[in-house]
Amino acid sequence: MKKHLILCVAIVATCLGIVRGQTNILTFKEAVKIGLDKNLNLNQQENLLVASQVDRTAGLLAFGPTVSINGNTGRNDGNSFNQQEGRVINGVLDFTSASIDASMPIFRGLSVMNGFKRSTSLYEAQLQNVNRTQQDVIRNVTELYLTCLLDERLVIINEKNLESQQQQFEQIKAQVEAGARAEVDLKNQEYQVRNANLLLLRARATLRKDKAALAQVLQLDPAIQFDLKEPEWTVSGLEDMSLDELYAVGAEKRSDLKQAQFTEKAARFGYQALKGSYFPSVTLFASYGSAYNYVHDSPNPQRSFEQQFTSDNTQLTYGLSFRIPIYGAFANRSNVVRNRVLYENSRLATESLSLEVKNDILVAYQNLQDAKAAYEAAEAQLEAAQVSNTLERERYLLGISDIVALTQSNQVLTKAEADMESARYTLMFQKLMINYATGTLTFEDIP
Repeated sequence: MKKHLILCVAIVATCLGIVRGQTNILTFKEAVKIGLDKNLNLNQQENLLVASQVDRTAGLLAFGPTVSINGNTGRNDGNSFNQQEGRVINGVLDFTSASIDASMPIFRGLSVMNGFKRSTSLYEAQLQNVNRTQQDVIRNVTELYLTCLLDERLVIINEKNLESQQQQFEQIKAQVEAGARAEVDLKNQEYQVRNANLLLLRARATLRKDKAALAQVLQLDPAIQFDLKEPEWTVSGLEDMSLDELYAVGAEKRSDLKQAQFTEKAARFGYQALKGSYFPSVTLFASYGSAYNYVHDSPNPQRSFEQQFTSDNTQLTYGLSFRIPIYGAFANRSNVVRNRVLYENSRLATESLSLEVKNDILVAYQNLQDAKAAYEAAEAQLEAAQVSNTLERERYLLGISDIVALTQSNQVLTKAEADMESARYTLMFQKLMINYATGTLTFEDIP
């Protein structure tokens, strides 16, 4: 029995070890989806959107009446007026009263209307803020994901370089033992092997660091191992768009610019709402209630609670009330001026952001053109480096070249391969940055 128990424990431990050591495949779209679901700032902005929606609803309902039920109960010991007897008594009086009250604004200098427009504009501004925050998350996750993919390619390039250097070391070693090469070539090649190994270690360390940063942004468990999958992504569809067309798209679609515009509108409506405090206000009101009282030690007979509360003491009051501001110690003026300044500052911020949007689009467009040119140049450079390296190896084997020229050729080829991968991933990222700069980036754009 004990042996069976030990065997079961061993099997379970082995299975747990396999599960923990399992490597998951994390696609680009899955990474972005996780980032959108778990990003702290995005979740906070979505919560604020709910609050803004409630404020907008409250602003709409401000056009209607407010209704409340009021009541009190207590005891008065001393002089009090007794409605039942129509006289002032001195003694202990228990009282209870309740009423339902309603009021409805008729005119408040359009402050209610402007207040509703302000809350609506703030809701729209927050909606645009959520949208832009989503685009920020997509951009950040994309940058880290493509950086990790580039790191993986650089690791593969350095592994190939180490393998090539090791094979070359074995060949030179055999030639030195046969007396066909000088021993200094073997020493030089041994250095190249060790240098290639060092570069590989550094590339692997960079990959681990960047994958840890990606896992932190996605809020993944550090114990979970994952590999990345190359996305199928092209830059087609951008060649026909001119810079002026991109400017027009950005002015229409950029969520942060729309947020600034709605914030400016909200500040203007808030300023106009406070200007309503200069005007008279008229309110319709109504109140219906009743009361009950009981005088302790009274010689006169007293009516019951039901008779007093439901019949004798009921009261209906309704009418119009108005308020005309004359002098408020400059408080209204101060609030109006303060909100006018906020509106002017919002207008200036919108104008500044409009220029910033155009600058972002210009920079993204130029970077995309540079990335295309760099990709074409890197492609031609890699092709030339491959041909040159092949010829240099043949020259070295024929004995008409030295180890220095071959080493330089290997280094040029490794650098050309790394430049090619960097140019390819840079081109991918710049395509996304065009969509980000114009404000058209969505989750559906992720391959």
